[in-house]
Amino acid sequence: MEPDLHLSSKTCAPGSAHRGAMSTTTHTTHPASHPASPEGHDWREAGEAWGSGAVDWACLFEHYAVNVLLVTMDRLHVGEGTRLLDIACGSGLGIRFAEAAGAETAGIDAAESLVRVAQARSPRSDVRHGDMFALPWADASFDAVTSVNGIWGDCEAALAEAYRVLRPGGRIAISFWGRGRLDLRPVFKVFAANSPESHQQGMRRTNNIARDGVAEAMLASAGFEVLERGSRLSMVEWPDADTAWRAIATLGPAQPALRNVGPEALRPQVMAVLDGLVDDSGIYRFCNDQEYVVAQKPT
Repeated sequence: MEPDLHLSSKTCAPGSAHRGAMSTTTHTTHPASHPASPEGHDWREAGEAWGSGAVDWACLFEHYAVNVLLVTMDRLHVGEGTRLLDIACGSGLGIRFAEAAGAETAGIDAAESLVRVAQARSPRSDVRHGDMFALPWADASFDAVTSVNGIWGDCEAALAEAYRVLRPGGRIAISFWGRGRLDLRPVFKVFAANSPESHQQGMRRTNNIARDGVAEAMLASAGFEVLERGSRLSMVEWPDADTAWRAIATLGPAQPALRNVGPEALRPQVMAVLDGLVDDSGIYRFCNDQEYVVAQKPT
């Protein structure tokens, strides 16, 4: 399997969700009563990587998740009064979808700069900066949990935390890059070829979730009952080469390569791949198979 788009440690973990008004202050919590991140997952390092281009990510790439959000919000029965937590919420697209359906929302992400964007977009949502392996919310605080490309292989501890904060009968939906069309594959090969070996090993490990039965087994080990697995096509479009490069350069897995060889060396290699995706109108169209799994906490 090829490297993933979201590092498994990208997410975070803070906040205290309450029905009604939720805090909008940017702050980080480190609950001492929760276990530390698993070995090899450094949420602070991941947050620095994903937050390095927060504005471009929020405006040029985050909408890659629209199609999977549409289906998972439906499967989670998100509606008026639903208490929803978005793990690895990024700049808040999933939160906005849930708010539009009438939900009371909370979110958490490792990148403080992305959290600030999410808070500005959804000031009534309880969006926090922290670690997904140490969620500070009380047991059974939420009716639904989402994580769009935020929980990857070796992240069973994050699913255990999601299980804890869900009420009995509550549902979770996670997504990840699948096994169909993956325009990201050659791009990520470029990133990997220009990154330190240690980073390549981490990407291979976290992407194991896409293999048959792995996501289901992870959810089951946390106590969930798996309900459905499906997929949607993720699509992002850019009008020109400069915009395409700005978007791709915000991705977390790009950062080790950018630090290692610099943008002057990396950009020509990446654009050689992306130039093959230009249509007759000059649009750069970046499409990827995005799989999702929906599960439920037993009543």
